[in-house]
Amino acid sequence: MTAADAAPTALSQSWCALSLLHGKIEAHIERALESKHGLSMREYSLLDVLSRQHSGPGGYLQMKQVADAVVLSQSATTRLVTRLEDRGLLTHNLCDTDRRGIYTDVTGSGLALLAEARPTNDSALREALDEAAKNPDLAPLVRTVEELRVPA
Repeated sequence: MTAADAAPTALSQSWCALSLLHGKIEAHIERALESKHGLSMREYSLLDVLSRQHSGPGGYLQMKQVADAVVLSQSATTRLVTRLEDRGLLTHNLCDTDRRGIYTDVTGSGLALLAEARPTNDSALREALDEAAKNPDLAPLVRTVEELRVPA
């Protein structure tokens, strides 16, 4: 194997480590949210994204924007929105200025459930990161996640 062949292998191994870390974290959070709040990770993420909308200019997200934010296809996002709407956690309305646009909003019940679930999410995330940090292959990735500063 030449040095040129080793670079893609190292890159692939790094990607596998990142994917493993993501999977471990997501599975841990999923179990915690499901057992304590009856929410999947995707449902929690959707409620979280939608809770940040506001009524000012550009404050409401269209379904395509929501799908991009929760990393799902538009059809999967629509099914997820429908499930949460059936549970009384979301509403959706047609856009007044663009009849193709559909806006979603979190109900009072949805906001209450999100507020209740947020500490569970944060605690499960911390636990999953702490556990992953014990693995020497994942520890550098954990440090990177902890040091990230996402712009507001």
